[in-house]
Amino acid sequence: MAATLTTEERWSLKGDYFENCNCEILCPCIVRGGPAVPTEGHCDVAFAFHIDEGDYQGVALDDLNFIVVAYTPGIMGDGDWTLANYIDERADQFQRAALTRILSGEIGGPSERWMRLTSNYLGIRYCPIAYTINGHERSVAIPGIIDFNVKGLVIGRNAEAMRLENTGHPVSPSLALAEGTSSTYTDHGMVWDNSGRNGHYSGFKWSWPR
Repeated sequence: MAATLTTEERWSLKGDYFENCNCEILCPCIVRGGPAVPTEGHCDVAFAFHIDEGDYQGVALDDLNFIVVAYTPGIMGDGDWTLANYIDERADQFQRAALTRILSGEIGGPSERWMRLTSNYLGIRYCPIAYTINGHERSVAIPGIIDFNVKGLVIGRNAEAMRLENTGHPVSPSLALAEGTSSTYTDHGMVWDNSGRNGHYSGFKWSWPR
């Protein structure tokens, strides 16, 4: 059942996320801690999310997936992003409305930061999204659109991937280092191949109000 909206919209999301961009490892946006030109001069990046537990005004969002895809022509902080969202087609009408509201950036959270930098918003598509976790590996797929796969960078006998801590990343301050193993995207007139390029993964926990 739909929840009654109020002026104090409350939501929370908790789950797993990964990203893969076209920068060489390591992405200068992360390691320099401030404005930096992407290694290819522009950024092609996809952020994929699996929600373990989620709620928006009483609407449960558990076990749903969504993807944020962005192109930036230069330094990410300079804006002029082109951005598209994809939401799991398994979401019912109330869940779609809830995730659309959260991703709009109008009610706080990381999407507020992204949308403030976006000048060309390409909208939302509802698609079958498969999100897979297998140890140090993450993958997300929408047939005919995206097939992104990353693997954590594990050195020597360490059981865990190397990590970056205390970052200013909008998703999580702690990120595992990863590499795209086979990562292609074709939609909205854009064609990318981020295989062999920078990746990260982490758990995430967002809520509003904080």
